[in-house]
Amino acid sequence: MGSLSGRVAVVTGASRGIGKGIALALASEGATVYVTGRTVTPGSSALPGTVGETAAQCNSRGGTGVAVQVDHGRDDQVAALFERVEREQGRLDILVNNAFALPDDLTQPKPFWEKPLSNWEMIDVGARSNFVAAWHAARIMAPQKSGLIVAISGYTGVAYTYSVVFGTSKSAVDRMARDMAIELKPYNVASISLWQGLTLTELAQRNLANIPSLKDGAATQPRDACSPEFPGRVIAALAGDPDVMRHSGGTHITAELAREYGITDIDGKVIPSLRAERGAPIWSPI
Repeated sequence: MGSLSGRVAVVTGASRGIGKGIALALASEGATVYVTGRTVTPGSSALPGTVGETAAQCNSRGGTGVAVQVDHGRDDQVAALFERVEREQGRLDILVNNAFALPDDLTQPKPFWEKPLSNWEMIDVGARSNFVAAWHAARIMAPQKSGLIVAISGYTGVAYTYSVVFGTSKSAVDRMARDMAIELKPYNVASISLWQGLTLTELAQRNLANIPSLKDGAATQPRDACSPEFPGRVIAALAGDPDVMRHSGGTHITAELAREYGITDIDGKVIPSLRAERGAPIWSPI
């Protein structure tokens, strides 16, 4: 039995990428993982992956995967998701807010006024969607007096990365996690934000292959990169830590928490912290 046997998790935006990696890592520790995302039909997206495929891989890892099609820009679909979790499981132990609307022109070196206003969707499915999912999760976790809410963020919380709206959304996520922690503390529910560096998702690998100049950027050095499962390994350790509340309210660099918990990437690599190169988190645990 894994360390998370009997635990129930929701991982948003898990058809592919970081969300998929986190779902697989949690399932490897025996968790029941509700895998959400918009893609249900293979080949319907420019990138591979569906919620069903991720859920099936969760099952093969020893956990239980439950695929749920959810557009995190739709409040009614999010509400239905959490109603289903509560109805089927009677509890919720982990929420990972990973869903994010990444525009196609994110990495293009243009100023904000030369990019479309539609890039604001990174706030809608990014900052706002985090709040909506956490709102529903807290209504399950607070009465049970336990739970962990994790927001996936990055060094862009303090270091310019790609675009104005991208940085604004991630900065908001960090502060939101901190202030949620204050209000959740009496209920023994932890809220943290995790800073990821370059993660070798399907999209990142495509961009690195198609845009050679990315390899010269401070935020996109392949030597510093991790697999999508790396943050999931850290989240699994947090969820299994009986003293996880000591981290609540903080913005944490994933690589630094990994060292604390003795975690390496799936290939044994020690992922470096880029604190010195890219900046330090603003928010400490409460």
